[in-house]
Amino acid sequence: MRFPFTLLARLVNGHPRVVAGLLVAVLLVSLYGTTLISMETGTAGYLDKNTPFGQNYDTYTSTFSSDVLILLVETDDSTGVPQLQFLDKISQDVRSQANIRSVSSIADLIKQANRGTIPTSAAEVIAIKGAIPASMLERYVPSNTFTMVLVTLDTGLSKEQATSVLHNVQSLVANTEVPPGTTVSVTGSTAFSEQMGNEMGTSTGTLIGVAMVLMIIVMGLLFGYVNHRFLPVLIVAMGLIITFGVMGLAGIKITMAAIGAFPILIGLGIDYAIQFQSRLEEESRKGSLVDAVRETMENTGPAVFYAMFATAMGFAALFLSPLPMIHGFALVSIIGIATCYVVSLIGIPVFARIINYTPKGVHQEVHEATGFDRFLGTFSVRIAKNPLPLLAVVGVVALVGVALDPHIPISTDEDTFVPQDMPALVLMEKATRTMGSTESLPILVRGDAVDSLDSLTWMLEFEEYALEHHSSLLTGATSIADLVVQHNGGRLPSTEAELRGVLAAIPATTKAQYLSGHGTAQISFTSTEMSVPAQADLKAQLEDELVFIAPPAGITAQPTGSFALFTKLISDIADNKDRMTVLGFILVLAVLLGVYRKIDAATPLIPIVAVVGWNAVAMTVLGIDYTPLTATLGSMTIGVAAEYTILVLERFLEERERTPDVYAAIEHSVQKIGRAITVSGLATAFGFSALCVSTFPMISNFGITTVIAVLFSLIGAIVVMPAALVVVDRVQSWVDRRRSTGAATAA
Repeated sequence: MRFPFTLLARLVNGHPRVVAGLLVAVLLVSLYGTTLISMETGTAGYLDKNTPFGQNYDTYTSTFSSDVLILLVETDDSTGVPQLQFLDKISQDVRSQANIRSVSSIADLIKQANRGTIPTSAAEVIAIKGAIPASMLERYVPSNTFTMVLVTLDTGLSKEQATSVLHNVQSLVANTEVPPGTTVSVTGSTAFSEQMGNEMGTSTGTLIGVAMVLMIIVMGLLFGYVNHRFLPVLIVAMGLIITFGVMGLAGIKITMAAIGAFPILIGLGIDYAIQFQSRLEEESRKGSLVDAVRETMENTGPAVFYAMFATAMGFAALFLSPLPMIHGFALVSIIGIATCYVVSLIGIPVFARIINYTPKGVHQEVHEATGFDRFLGTFSVRIAKNPLPLLAVVGVVALVGVALDPHIPISTDEDTFVPQDMPALVLMEKATRTMGSTESLPILVRGDAVDSLDSLTWMLEFEEYALEHHSSLLTGATSIADLVVQHNGGRLPSTEAELRGVLAAIPATTKAQYLSGHGTAQISFTSTEMSVPAQADLKAQLEDELVFIAPPAGITAQPTGSFALFTKLISDIADNKDRMTVLGFILVLAVLLGVYRKIDAATPLIPIVAVVGWNAVAMTVLGIDYTPLTATLGSMTIGVAAEYTILVLERFLEERERTPDVYAAIEHSVQKIGRAITVSGLATAFGFSALCVSTFPMISNFGITTVIAVLFSLIGAIVVMPAALVVVDRVQSWVDRRRSTGAATAA
């Protein structure tokens, strides 16, 4: 493994300026790549369109689903004549825009009841309102100071088309004169998604800025024992630029989860840079800079590579998740840590050669350790001489965490993931409080003849059954069967021929909302406002009822839409978070066995298992729920904890070759690498802590858990690892003696 690092060291030592030029060229290309980055919002991050559920959802959204923009109008008198005239004008202007299917407001109802004109007096308005059904009136005028205009967009619009319509409507509102004392706000899912994308961009820049400032502070306070203490910050900045460049050039979009990856990259990247610079500082005190560069790249290069690769395997386990946003998080993390590793491996030695790096305390002997180094060495030996009591306590706490983990709640309500003061969310909540739940529960019906008489008969039967058995949750249902009944005198036709005639008489735009061709239809249930767990229960019951009251042969029916999507997230998270953690363990163990090929390879797993258990205890104590992002904590912790434990193991094996005394090997290895790991661990924790200042609750909670996980990982490497090394070393010695005895007996 050392051979490629030896060649690279020769190249850096022989041609440092050429290598630096190549690095600058990569940076320039990456800067261009950063201009190509875009944000991903909406359901795309939660849905794999290659699955049956994803295909059904895609069919539903492209065929029947359409965004609704809501113009919230607040005024002194919501049905005053000037207000009605304004509503009529803005409605007509909006109808003239492209990709608008319908516009409705109280002004339309008033005009219909007044022969197509807006009344000219308040008395006429009052009289007309009295003739309008109360339920319909309340939909548009929930109070005397509040009304709304509902703008339904065409079905199947792309995100870009929907956003263009939003901007056109916003422009119309801004340029239309409103009556005195009246304000108009535009809300809806498209407005929500656009503003969330803007917030994500702002949050990404803020988090990276905070993380970099924290890195500078940490380097200034803790890394003063080397020369050029802020060099790792420069290296990480370069690694981050290249990571952004790769993302832009590869077309990888930033999701809400990917935002959380960047402070993590800064934390891990600073760790790699600290390891290389610490070793360079140590080696340059012994002799020439050329030898120091060679020793650093030949010894620390492979050690940090193993740690980085194990960390990547922890992140790779996240690809087991069915959520595309988690795949993006894993991909960005893997690209980022690999980039930061390569930049640290090359950048620090190149920088050292170009400036003729001089360490602090030139030619100071390594055994002249500082007080902190001696403390770490002495502390590790004390632990190593009494390993079993410590490992017993560590194991008990981890088992408590394993027992608590299944009882940690799972949250999938998207509204709780975003900034709670985001204007679009505030307006959406205001509309929901006023109109009631705007959520629909669609049932996608597919088959050879969904518009047959048998199929429509089944639709009405299922609607009646569902509304009767869920009367407290479901408030209504509409399907093509209901439209046929409405257009046929309140009953279904008795023959297929009669049905064809009724279907032909229904306006195409009305029919298209519930029927597409002969193969696709929907039953749209309206519901009261429910929590996500309640939605999940209702969805499960409806799925069972679709089996009990099955559609005709050749026809399938499944719940779909956002209602089904976000309830499905609960089961996705519950089913896959433990699998991702187990797969992370397996992949890291495979890396360790492949590299070391002996029992010592299992040593890092002891503190890693403990840390994963401790995380669950911390989440329970702090009251933090599992979300799509915190569900990655197990496998991510495995990767991060593997980083520190493998570095300790590598240095221990290096020292073990020099001395037969296991305690001396532990003392020397911890004494030499303990400070670098402590500084890099604290720096990593500070980098991760930038997540805590995010305005997105999902990301800030993830930040709290990752900081705790890093600190636990640091404790695992410095405190638990020495005890584990002694126990495993004893087992390895016993195995070696058995082999020797067996070989002697055979001879």
